[in-house]
Amino acid sequence: MDVTWTVKYITEFLATALLIIIGNGTVANVDLKGTKGNNSGWILIAIGYGLAVMMPALMFGNVSGNHINPAFTLGLAVSGLFPWKHVPAYIIAQLLGAMFGQLMIVMVYRPYFMKTENPNHILGSFSTINALDNGTKESRKAATINGFLNEFLGSFVLFFGALGLTKNFFGAELGSLIKETLTSQAAAYGQKLSESDIADAAKAQVAQMTNGSQAVAHVALGFLVMALVAAVGGPTGPGLNPARDLGPRIVHAILPKSILGENKADSKWWYAWVGVCAPILASIAAVALFKYLYL
Repeated sequence: MDVTWTVKYITEFLATALLIIIGNGTVANVDLKGTKGNNSGWILIAIGYGLAVMMPALMFGNVSGNHINPAFTLGLAVSGLFPWKHVPAYIIAQLLGAMFGQLMIVMVYRPYFMKTENPNHILGSFSTINALDNGTKESRKAATINGFLNEFLGSFVLFFGALGLTKNFFGAELGSLIKETLTSQAAAYGQKLSESDIADAAKAQVAQMTNGSQAVAHVALGFLVMALVAAVGGPTGPGLNPARDLGPRIVHAILPKSILGENKADSKWWYAWVGVCAPILASIAAVALFKYLYL
């Protein structure tokens, strides 16, 4: 599918908004007082966030690449797999999409924010919080270290796994085989095809033969996120995504108590850098390693 970069920017906005609506919507349903899903457990959050990544991937994977994550965009750019000139627009679209998606959640869950007494459940429906943070300054160091390690590990597995699923999906290896076959066939008939002609023909054939496999890859990506939330979600959430953590945290900070309730507390900005820096560093390392080994 050939689309303009403007459409890709808009798609990143929509896809990231959908990520937050489904993902943080599930968190709000579980954590906020009075909802029908209140206290339904971590498994529901894992399922919700897995689907929150899977649905945009299936919808928009062949449009914008469905980055929906500034860390992934930066990691790809650092390794030369995404043009730097489009990085700022992608990141802005992702951040604004996350903020818009969070505002949609606040719109439908406002009565339940107002009822909720635990300020961590209110903030947790927006952004990540480390479980070691007990509200005292003394707990911040342990929470920060544990949070950074957790976010780095989860993010590394996510980005390395995402590339493995989408670059090495079943049938992807057909590309080089088809190019070799086309070149041999052309030579047999005394024809000489340009590299671009061969690449275009191979791309068309691969697309026809592997559409189903790409869909499987996007579904598998959702299961990967589901597994990560279940596996490393205990300490922090996890965020694994600067836009998913920072965008909603900005919204939390801006919205007054008249909307989020009297029990809204601070937005824990002392911890916010963890949800931004750890995924970015993990992405750069994961994409570079994947490129070195497989591309």
